[in-house]
Amino acid sequence: MKSDLSGKTALVTGAGRGIGRTVASALARAGADVACVSRTEANAKQVAEEIRALGRKAQSYTVDVAKASEVDAAVEKILKDFGQVDVLVNNAGITRDGLLMRMSDQDWDAVVDTNLKGAFHFTRALSRTLLKQRSGRIINITSIVGLIGNAGQANYAASKAGLIGFTKSIAREFAPRGITCNAIAPGFIETDMTQALGEELKKQLIEKIPLSRLGKPEDIAGAVLFLASPAADYITGQVFTIDGGMVM
Repeated sequence: MKSDLSGKTALVTGAGRGIGRTVASALARAGADVACVSRTEANAKQVAEEIRALGRKAQSYTVDVAKASEVDAAVEKILKDFGQVDVLVNNAGITRDGLLMRMSDQDWDAVVDTNLKGAFHFTRALSRTLLKQRSGRIINITSIVGLIGNAGQANYAASKAGLIGFTKSIAREFAPRGITCNAIAPGFIETDMTQALGEELKKQLIEKIPLSRLGKPEDIAGAVLFLASPAADYITGQVFTIDGGMVM
């Protein structure tokens, strides 16, 4: 079944680069109008311009998702600009890697506040609208690290594992109003983050992946389109692991 999101509005956080940028573009190509949220103004504007070039409505919003006041103000503006939000993709995420014994409170808080609290802020800010609509799709981008952990990423793993618990709780809470909430757990995807790993480390990673390659942002965007489509009407509270078989 081809995804047709004509007449729908999607809000994507972390839309300025990487997975978020590809997801925002894919949603637009499927017919959705898109609110592009990023902490970097130039990135958000560029993505919005690319989407408008596809013939869809798009606006950019510069937001630090860790700050509730900024999120609340942005959601109020988005609802004025678009009239509704049908699909929320909580994708914004950062890393501040380091061994636990040397990890500062600041590095812990920055990651948890962006990756986990950011999703809470946007979901809460939109909850009244979604519940009143009695429809909507919430898609949280977590990580396989939230399922299996990773040395040097205690903060990142905790934030992504927390996002899985958050997903399941919201799925139960919002289900009576016809709203679904699911999570996607990417493995190692070709983005700016993985480019910084270096060729030798990437080679070692690929050896652990049964499909023998890193994923592409399009692999994640395809799952988002499915979960946003009518084909996923009866799916909620699930975690879709897209990792080439790495943690099967």
